[in-house]
Amino acid sequence: MAAIPVQAIPDIHIGRVYHRRDPECDVHYETFGTLAQFFGRNTPMHRHNGFFQIHLLVQGGIHLTLDQGVYCGEAPLLIFTPPAVPHSFYSEENTDGHVLTVRQGVVRGWQQMIPGQFPDALMRSPSFVEFNKLSGENKNDFNVLLNVVEVLQEEFFAAKPARSAALLALGNYFFIVLARLLQAGEQVSPLRQQRGEDLRLFLKFCDLVETNFSDHLTLSDYAERLSITGARLNDICRRIANLPSKEVVHERLLQEARRLLRFSAVQVSEIGYQLGFTDPAYFSRFFTKRTGLSPSQFRLLGRS
Repeated sequence: MAAIPVQAIPDIHIGRVYHRRDPECDVHYETFGTLAQFFGRNTPMHRHNGFFQIHLLVQGGIHLTLDQGVYCGEAPLLIFTPPAVPHSFYSEENTDGHVLTVRQGVVRGWQQMIPGQFPDALMRSPSFVEFNKLSGENKNDFNVLLNVVEVLQEEFFAAKPARSAALLALGNYFFIVLARLLQAGEQVSPLRQQRGEDLRLFLKFCDLVETNFSDHLTLSDYAERLSITGARLNDICRRIANLPSKEVVHERLLQEARRLLRFSAVQVSEIGYQLGFTDPAYFSRFFTKRTGLSPSQFRLLGRS
């Protein structure tokens, strides 16, 4: 597959795209599950220019392409992504944890306060760290990160005096402990090329689904564009996502339906048409079968 040119990889500014609060804040927090519901669990290649991002997953699993490496792991785990490093992933339905996004200039300021403690090479290199593969002392550092981010989570959503100062202080301590953990060098090696090739095909399939899910392409169409058979596509999806390829497409349709129902005022029937359903009743049956709620019920519940 031809390399994707860097300029073609979307740059996502979490604070501006995901409107929660303080779009220009220096230290942004959200749960992984909430972001996955908004952006989808099949997240195509993207980057965050000008921001460091750390995922601390506490349950579930993830399949990840991080820069040139391909990884797969079960929580607890940590993903460290420096600014502008491209990454894409597929997460299991129950995957959850913490996502911390910190402005690059802020981290550089912390570096300058303690020269030599945040080596530039360390801060430029992405990392994938699994808790169960750490030594005892490094497991302690991992647990400290979890404790700090839980306090930061509470502070982020509270309206307390000196909130911004508290977030910066907690973020600074978080990065000090993070640097200790990363300097220990107990990182996971990328998967073997053969398994990496399957994951590459799966993520490419997710990319195709992302741009074509409302066109209701057949699975044969997807397989042909990937230059593989439909049987191999289905096998890859079952092994990596524990879902048949058909359900990967349906999950993306469902995720977009949830987003439109929750964040737009468009009529339910029009949402069905936007998602490629020619019959509003078919869209309603599709949604109800997978959620246990009709589209109208889901919308009302989200507004209560």
